[in-house]
Amino acid sequence: MRRTGGILAALGLGAALVVGVAILAPLASLRSDPPATPGGNSSAVGALLSPAPGGGRLSDRVGALQSRLKEGGSESWRLYASLGLAYLGEARASADPSFYVKAAGVLRRSLALNRSDNYEAMLGMGALASARHDFRGGLAWGRRAKEVNPHNSYARGLIGDALFELGRYPDGMAAYQNMVDLRPDLASYARIAYARELTGDVRGAVDAMGLATGVASGSPEDGAWAYYQLGELLFGSGRVGAAERAYRHGAALAPDYPLPPVGLAKIDAARGHPRAAARQVADVVTGYPAPEFAILAGDLFALAGERRKARAQYDLVRATQRLLRANGVETDLEVALFNSDHGLASEWVVMNARSGYAKRPSVQASDALAWTLYTVGRYREARRYSHEALRLGTRNGLFHFHAGMIALRLGDRAGARAHLLKALSINPHFSWIYAPEARRTLQRLTARP
Repeated sequence: MRRTGGILAALGLGAALVVGVAILAPLASLRSDPPATPGGNSSAVGALLSPAPGGGRLSDRVGALQSRLKEGGSESWRLYASLGLAYLGEARASADPSFYVKAAGVLRRSLALNRSDNYEAMLGMGALASARHDFRGGLAWGRRAKEVNPHNSYARGLIGDALFELGRYPDGMAAYQNMVDLRPDLASYARIAYARELTGDVRGAVDAMGLATGVASGSPEDGAWAYYQLGELLFGSGRVGAAERAYRHGAALAPDYPLPPVGLAKIDAARGHPRAAARQVADVVTGYPAPEFAILAGDLFALAGERRKARAQYDLVRATQRLLRANGVETDLEVALFNSDHGLASEWVVMNARSGYAKRPSVQASDALAWTLYTVGRYREARRYSHEALRLGTRNGLFHFHAGMIALRLGDRAGARAHLLKALSINPHFSWIYAPEARRTLQRLTARP
């Protein structure tokens, strides 16, 4: 087995991270069974941690667990915990947050029957809290699970994910180091990849995600998820051809899994076919209505000049945001950034961004707040948060675009030019709506010294 103790040490435990959806899914989206422990329910936790649970398999599991619970017995607490984890899997497989309510009910029932050593339910409650963007709750439940089962690597992952979102990066890095030391697998290697990307080591991130693809043996969907994440890393660094190969590998492993087709659609858009790309993403959204994919479809339709279809996708985003809030998901930051990007800037939007930043002060939140402030004309305050967002050295084209536009409004033409060049050098396709604007702005800056 590979020695993993120094993988994160090379980054330095003082390095900070930013947690986002592009590379690192929360604990609830990563799979492998924890080491067997007395009384442990490895298969149930494995269901929780699967990145791409099959909908049919989960439905069968839910039905079987419900039937067993009707029989009663002294182990009902364990069955309730397993059912809660299965409901969380259903939420991922269907992008339907109403399963969160079901999961909360049975996980609480499990804990009411056994609060002392019920680490499966504790992990479930932590994953549920994080899925709802309650990262303080996720941290508390992760620590409880760690106390009950000190050798469980996934408790460390849950703790680390929450700490990153709360801006507590050194502690989060330590949690991830503990996680990979305990078990080098798909979940921990994916986190290493993300950590390296965040600190600007994209090559190291690609290497780590390559390790993740090598251990993604739980199901074809696991492999497809890992190759999609590898493709995202490559696409984000402007390597379109290599990204396409990764996406195609993922699609071949699990043809019905929704993520690789989205990646391949981005390849089409990058090669000048936004209309075909938009239609492909919209087809995915029909069966898997994740808001980030609906936004992507809308932006691609807008790029192709199909405004009516773009508006339909944006309407779906708003409906999904309402559904998420109705099922306990905190969406202040996401709503603020979406509105700022789509012509709905207002003081209310800024208030949402401030609220989100206060609850999860990551560098992603710093960037979102900076951009919402920019859209209402508060450029000096925006610059403060933009600097905060860039403090890790993350090679993120959108961060640099935001910084460049803020600098331009403050009269810093040299700074604006440097940031815009950086954004486009990192990834010429960093944003379907803003990359063209970055090019036009650079042309004006070059024409008027």
